[in-house]
Amino acid sequence: MIITTMNDLPGYEIEEVLGEVFGLTVRSRNLGSQIGATLKSLVGGELKGMTKMLAAGRSHAQERLVEAAEEKGANAVVAFRFDTSELGTTWTEICAYGTAVRASRR
Repeated sequence: MIITTMNDLPGYEIEEVLGEVFGLTVRSRNLGSQIGATLKSLVGGELKGMTKMLAAGRSHAQERLVEAAEEKGANAVVAFRFDTSELGTTWTEICAYGTAVRASRR
């Protein structure tokens, strides 16, 4: 599966646009990482536990995006993006989205 943030695929011709696809995950921060993040925010620096959680969430959302694109018969996703939002005080929604297409090499 080719995934790109561009709106086209250099060297490929987009034969068919199959529509919007997305992969969604909602992550909850555990109490330990929440306390650690609160303490770390007092002195500054990277919140490694939170970084790890968000990276894993993005990966999971992207896997779900690929599954959705494959279900539509796509071999590529263009205009790929991530979006995140907070749900309450401890949940983070991570959404990967783009346009599923069928493309062939020129």
